[in-house]
Amino acid sequence: MAASRRRGSLRPRLERAVGRVLAWEGARARVELTLLDAAAMRRLNRRATGQRGLTDVLAFALPQPDGALLGDVYICPAAAHRWVKNGGRGKGEGGRVEEELLRLAVHGTLHVLGYGHPDGPGRTRSAMWRRQEHYVRRLLGGGGGEER
Repeated sequence: MAASRRRGSLRPRLERAVGRVLAWEGARARVELTLLDAAAMRRLNRRATGQRGLTDVLAFALPQPDGALLGDVYICPAAAHRWVKNGGRGKGEGGRVEEELLRLAVHGTLHVLGYGHPDGPGRTRSAMWRRQEHYVRRLLGGGGGEER
């Protein structure tokens, strides 16, 4: 029961995170967030990028004639769970997975806004990554006084 309660509160928390990032960026944008299971994310990844396999986040932006943006961010909780379980960002269970999902929501939102990063090892040294981690810390209450 506790797991389903946590899962139920996860989506609103991720949506609030997206809204805060948009506000902090001063963006005129609306971003829809969708959580996909592994099979659906594999299909979307194949259709959108031509790549086989599971990915954790995909983001799409559609500029509007008035300069605003409409965006879609797709996140795969199963991929985040696998990443954490296999020694990605910290070790542990639920809390680390939720932190990774928050990171993915921020990451996808920044992509919608036009930020990019190189592939490979340079990605975690990029300006986008530093911005993402700054926002994740704020959202987790580790900087900027934002509540958890």
